[in-house]
Amino acid sequence: MCTTCGCGTGETRIDGEALPREHGRHYHVHADGTAHDHDHSHDHDHAHGLMHFGAGPAGTHAPGMSQARMVKIERDILAKNNAYARENRGWFADHGIFTLNLVSSPGSGKTTLLVKTVEALNGRLPLAVIEGDQQTDNDAARIRATGAPALQINTGKGCHLDAHMVGHAMQRLGLHDDSLLLIENVGNLVCPAGFDLGEAHKVAILSVTEGEDKPLKYPDMFRAASLMLLNKCDLLPYLDFDADLAVENARRVNPAIQVVRLSATGGEGMAEWLAWIEAGCRDAAAAKRHSVETLKQRVAELEARLAAVQG
Repeated sequence: MCTTCGCGTGETRIDGEALPREHGRHYHVHADGTAHDHDHSHDHDHAHGLMHFGAGPAGTHAPGMSQARMVKIERDILAKNNAYARENRGWFADHGIFTLNLVSSPGSGKTTLLVKTVEALNGRLPLAVIEGDQQTDNDAARIRATGAPALQINTGKGCHLDAHMVGHAMQRLGLHDDSLLLIENVGNLVCPAGFDLGEAHKVAILSVTEGEDKPLKYPDMFRAASLMLLNKCDLLPYLDFDADLAVENARRVNPAIQVVRLSATGGEGMAEWLAWIEAGCRDAAAAKRHSVETLKQRVAELEARLAAVQG
């Protein structure tokens, strides 16, 4: 069981091939054998008709498990994930790869946006896509139809990608230096917020067919995101949706979040989104070059010192 959300331990598959269980098992820990001391942090708020099960130190609830036990399990899970994420991030930096983790609710238009993005950038820079879903390879097939390389990760009962899965997918994709990697996470605004994949940024996609209060209901995700894409803006004339309020709510939980209003199908805002990506790719490539030059300079200095000592 994942203590973040309670998802199961279903088999993870990458392009239909099972991920070895001994490598992936530590992300889903079972609660059998744990203490049954009851925690009252979720007492009912009768005055407001509210039942709050996330008020304890763990920020969540699991029947028969103490808050202390849940905190320990989650720390262990995230520590292991973060170690893999650091390896991924270091590899991306060494190769100048700008990596984005796209997160949203199901139905936000994430895959359509991704297809339009890939179509627009194909030929302008090398790119690849990792798709995350519980089952099927439908989304990866849509990406491959654009001519871009894409790899599907099926998480089984799992509700998010983790850094270990992405590390395996990176190896399978054979990524180019100075390129773009787009990761479409499983549709879920809860668990992906807590799992670092080694990406440069999380990009939260909110569609105008959802509610303006989504950032307030799922603050961890919008707090973790660097950019919010307000999608399907072409539908605004037909909906009772306050776009300004949605942006205001996002900035209530994350004052630094950037926002782009766009329509993947209509094209509005796409130029701004693509320019943001291309700027990130340039920065990643420049940082890699700077790192290489710094290393060369350091080696030259050491060689000069050694020559002086030997001379």
